[in-house]
Amino acid sequence: MTTTLPIDNYPYRVAALYRFTSLPDWQAMREPLFDFCAERGIKGTLLLAHEGVNGTVAGSHEAIEELIAHLESFPALSGIDVKYSGALEMPFHRMKVRLKREIVTMGVEDIDPLRDAGTYVEPQDWNALIADPDTVVIDTRNEYEVALGTFKRALDPQTDSFREFPAWVDARTEDLRGRKVAMFCTGGIRCEKATAYVRSLGVEDVFHLKGGILKYLEEVPDNESLWEGECFVFDERVSVVHGLHEGEAELCRACRQPLTAADRQSPLYVYGISCHRCHDTRTDEDRARYAGRKREVELA
Repeated sequence: MTTTLPIDNYPYRVAALYRFTSLPDWQAMREPLFDFCAERGIKGTLLLAHEGVNGTVAGSHEAIEELIAHLESFPALSGIDVKYSGALEMPFHRMKVRLKREIVTMGVEDIDPLRDAGTYVEPQDWNALIADPDTVVIDTRNEYEVALGTFKRALDPQTDSFREFPAWVDARTEDLRGRKVAMFCTGGIRCEKATAYVRSLGVEDVFHLKGGILKYLEEVPDNESLWEGECFVFDERVSVVHGLHEGEAELCRACRQPLTAADRQSPLYVYGISCHRCHDTRTDEDRARYAGRKREVELA
């Protein structure tokens, strides 16, 4: 059931953040940043790379405020992009700070989002852009995310990972040249690289939704929305809806794929054991193991 408390009334504040920047001391930042979060009860994941920081974390309102101020104290991270939402329960199990080659992995060398990303479009201006029949609207997220919700008219690349996105674009470059291309993702970070890559192929009129779907759902009223469904988020809330309130989607505990209320009506869905996506790819031994794990969780 969707919860619609005012964001400030949720006991936990969730912060989805990123910043593309030159971060020469990124490796040395890992341990102090982990300690800073652990001391304040913050949980979630932060990724550090030479190109910046990315992650989603949750904690008390005060703790998250302190973390953002701490990150902003680094000159290279000043102006970090943050989207806030709320949670009734802590949506993460632990705190992780990881060192990565990329803060969002596309696997293409020499892509510079700081220099080459497309034109930002504010949430309030997004509807007019994507309602234009001459605009090609592209969802840069993966298939399981798109399945929960997307914008009207958006193309679904049906990718399993962001690494597959460049090949999908490569096959359609000629169709995109000379047209307006509007791209979007959950919080804006994937589009920084996706739009930079599309522009590197000679496509000039490339736009992306500033702040991503999360910012759109926060600022655009439901009655004016061109969004359909729920937005997948990478934590135990599973999805959010307009106003960034928790949605109704749940995870299949066998394959970790998000399921709508309709998906959970499938005869192949058994809570904690299987769903329509994974039933035929799991053995009876797998399902027996999942059932044992489910009993352990219930006893705990």
